[in-house]
Amino acid sequence: MAIAPIDPYPMPRTAELPPNTVSWRVDPHRAVLLVHDMQHYFLAPFRHGAQPHTDLVANVALLRERCAAAGVPVVYSAQPGDMTPAQRGLLADFWGAGMSAAPEDRGIPEVLAPGERDTVLVKWRASAFHRTPLLELLREQGRDQLIICGVYAQVGILLTACDAFAHDIQPFVVADAVADFTPDRHRMALEYAASRCAVVAQTGTVLSELAAPAAAFAGECAGDPVGGPS
Repeated sequence: MAIAPIDPYPMPRTAELPPNTVSWRVDPHRAVLLVHDMQHYFLAPFRHGAQPHTDLVANVALLRERCAAAGVPVVYSAQPGDMTPAQRGLLADFWGAGMSAAPEDRGIPEVLAPGERDTVLVKWRASAFHRTPLLELLREQGRDQLIICGVYAQVGILLTACDAFAHDIQPFVVADAVADFTPDRHRMALEYAASRCAVVAQTGTVLSELAAPAAAFAGECAGDPVGGPS
């Protein structure tokens, strides 16, 4: 069950973003950037040279470059390919055998290639937290924010954001640095994230907050809502 070709569609504009429930801001001293599943296999269904592929790759590259320059840890998730039936589990019922371990499937585009200081996590399920040391990495580095970009918005991106929220890690889903099978599914993921578990923001906003002076964040979390329905 290969992923079907994805028709081009425009990235969401700022005016089209859903309202956020919380007012969290990215703090470069608290954040980690997650580049989620930006492997050839998952990017192949998009029409290269057209939206959303063009902005997806360009914005992920911008985020990675700015985070690396700001000292924000950069983590990649990447499936290993050639999973055994036991490793694949129920994923096979929905998605088939998945990618091979060949570089043309498993590899990451050169423009997004991990740097020497970046961390690449082998990923086994949709959420980047499941069967990986992502949570331990965040805890060890004293980080409690996760900037999430990559594919696919209503699959791994959304599940990773929900898991981050469940672990008291503030997730930030970058609206024009994620993509999906259709604009409707892309929009659904953003709406759910903004209303239930994350802040949804454009790349430009995240880049600005990464460059903001530390004083801008003093006392910022004092008014954040807590609790809420399960």
